[in-house]
Amino acid sequence: MRASILRREERKVDLSSAIYPVEGARADYDPLLDLIGDSRFVLLGEATHGTHEFYKARAQITKRLIQEKGFNVIALEADWPDVLRVHRYVRGQSSDPSALMSLDNFERFPRWMWRNADFLDLVGWLRSWNDHQKDEPKVGIYGLDLYSLHRSIDSVIQYLGKVDPKLAAEAKRRYGCFEEFGDDPQSYGLTASVHSSLSCEDEVVAQLIDLQKHAADLLKRDGQMAEDEFFFAEQNARVAANAEQYYRAMYRGRPNTWNLRDSHMADTLDALVQHFEDRHRPAKAIVWAHNSHLGDARSTEMGQRGEHNIGQLIRERHDRDATLVGFTTFTGTVTAASDWDEPARGRNVRPAMQGSVEHLFHEAGTPNFLMIPREDQDVYDYLSQPLLERAIGVIYRPDTERYSHYFSAEIAKQFDAIIHFDESRAVEPLDRNPGWEQGELPDTFPSGF
Repeated sequence: MRASILRREERKVDLSSAIYPVEGARADYDPLLDLIGDSRFVLLGEATHGTHEFYKARAQITKRLIQEKGFNVIALEADWPDVLRVHRYVRGQSSDPSALMSLDNFERFPRWMWRNADFLDLVGWLRSWNDHQKDEPKVGIYGLDLYSLHRSIDSVIQYLGKVDPKLAAEAKRRYGCFEEFGDDPQSYGLTASVHSSLSCEDEVVAQLIDLQKHAADLLKRDGQMAEDEFFFAEQNARVAANAEQYYRAMYRGRPNTWNLRDSHMADTLDALVQHFEDRHRPAKAIVWAHNSHLGDARSTEMGQRGEHNIGQLIRERHDRDATLVGFTTFTGTVTAASDWDEPARGRNVRPAMQGSVEHLFHEAGTPNFLMIPREDQDVYDYLSQPLLERAIGVIYRPDTERYSHYFSAEIAKQFDAIIHFDESRAVEPLDRNPGWEQGELPDTFPSGF
């Protein structure tokens, strides 16, 4: 293994004892699986929502965790009802004839996050894997997010319509509170935050409680399938209740909405594991989400301003049962938009700024590597200092990159392991608009400002 050096303020740190090169289709993630050991939660991040190498590496690691360590829950930074369609497909419980069709519920911006070539390949692999498993537990895939207010409401009503039309009519009456606001939950949130008398909070909470109250009666049906379907409906009712709260909180500032959202996602993950265990099935969960959600917030400037995230909550609740893995890149291309609801483009990613962990990793001399900081105390101490770290979501604004995409973090405390790809490329959307393949002209803005 070639020696690698980080330089900061004339100090040198030899990385060679803490990094493992990862190259090509058969990248060796053995050291990571050794680190994971018997952990029941593995959180796989990403520094952007549109990088091929991140999706590919997470898929490789996910397959090995399923095959070698018995993981059976995959949870995504995506909406519950949208991923539920994929779950039914990979479990052989839907009428969708193909993996591609199972992704059709991903309709809202940013569609490319889950309607892309790399994720499609994983969905096909999961179906094949499950088809060859004669016994439970087969692998399930689920959404953790809470943006799906109206789709979750529709799902609750549809479920009750099949099992108890009287309860369905009552649910429809309660959820009718939202009708005057149309299909725009942000419009509802703005109105309800100003005029509390127009809030639908009481209705969504009442519906969740009512569903739970009738659980015993609703479960006297088709055995295991009934238990799953009730759990899915209960979670949709919970999404509706938490989404209502989230959209009202949007107008009270970022910490409110961020903490509500990440608490919901962490609670959903725990509920999934508990659902498996209530049925005497061991559960081991893999999470795919952005670094900003999965790296321990206590080691970032976001934590200093009062925000928590999934990574922090899962560590606090499960301690050594959780392994957190972050991803970084120095330069390349990314699929992202220039603003919300704008078309996806293949965007040029500027070389990382000096003083950032990505720039330090670039200077290390090994293009693509897995790093486990705790394997070398000097490396761990060095990377436990506050350094800049880049985060690109679904929007990339290179003209305001320092302000829009960098934050301070102690990355060795934030993650248990980091996977770095020095030059990465954009993930390939399944729905390509004419501008995506053209990409951009070379970036003429100066870097490091």
